[in-house]
Amino acid sequence: MAVKKNKYVAQTKKRVTSYLDGRTHRSFRRSKRRDYVKELKLPGYIKFTTYVSKTVWSNRKIFILLGVVYAVITLLLVGLASQDLYNTMSSTITQTSGDLFGGGLGQVGKAGLLFLTTATGGISQNLTEAQQIYAGLILLLAWMTTVWLLRNILAGHKVKLRDGLYNAGAPIVSTFVVAIVFIVQLLPLGLALIAYSAASATGLLNGGVEAMLFWIAFGLLTLLSLYWITSTFFALVMVTLPGMYPIRAIKTANDLVLGRRFRLLLRLIWMFVMVLLIWTLVMIPIIMIDMWVKDAWSAISWFPTIPLLLLILSTITVVWVSSYVYLLYRKVVDDESN
Repeated sequence: MAVKKNKYVAQTKKRVTSYLDGRTHRSFRRSKRRDYVKELKLPGYIKFTTYVSKTVWSNRKIFILLGVVYAVITLLLVGLASQDLYNTMSSTITQTSGDLFGGGLGQVGKAGLLFLTTATGGISQNLTEAQQIYAGLILLLAWMTTVWLLRNILAGHKVKLRDGLYNAGAPIVSTFVVAIVFIVQLLPLGLALIAYSAASATGLLNGGVEAMLFWIAFGLLTLLSLYWITSTFFALVMVTLPGMYPIRAIKTANDLVLGRRFRLLLRLIWMFVMVLLIWTLVMIPIIMIDMWVKDAWSAISWFPTIPLLLLILSTITVVWVSSYVYLLYRKVVDDESN
């Protein structure tokens, strides 16, 4: 018994030592820049974004088919956002705003408010537990299929969507475990947002030392979540490799971003900024056109233009974000090997 205990202690000590050897920072010790900064040669932000878009567009046939399959499955198992809720919200804004949204700029403001509401789930129906599970599984399968297709396309293989749909789902359990870790790492950010809602309701943010302390705590919790999920994004790619286990993928991804975390975090933030920009540029004009058309022909007010647009944009976003993260991962791996 004592021999087994000593063996377990020795193995644990070896793992801890191995982990610390790969870390460049120590508590209460000065970290020298030469020890923690790693070279990382990446294309510029706009150039890399263009590269991702061109890669997806050059294989648009297979990715459009993937998007159609993803959208149809989502429509059948999860459903659309509610057109009735959208109509009610649009009417409420019109009635309560008075002359606030008069004129051309006022219509843009109304469309922007509707966009903000719809994009944040204001017209989404309450999903059952089964629908929430379906939505999560569909999202993971779309992610894994996109990664599988890109990995084989860049390797020079001729692939079909059928191959991706049949083969990409093999590591679903491992990917699900990493996704759970990703959600747990977002808990500090979630707590910060809940605290913000409570502080806004109680008037804590009106000024003073309390407001300053709150914003410091809010910023620290947000930075903690961002620090964690930067490497987990890459772990979600690594875990799709054959024979890769979740914990090993998380550790390997953490080692990969070591010394480069902040620069990679900026790339991921840029990715979300681009998604928000595209959604804004697409949805606001279409919302304005939809309002104008349905005001002129009220008989077609039942047609779910905006819910369908949300489904289409969500599908495109999932495919493009998956491609962006995978291609960024490939750039980092190639730079590491060089």
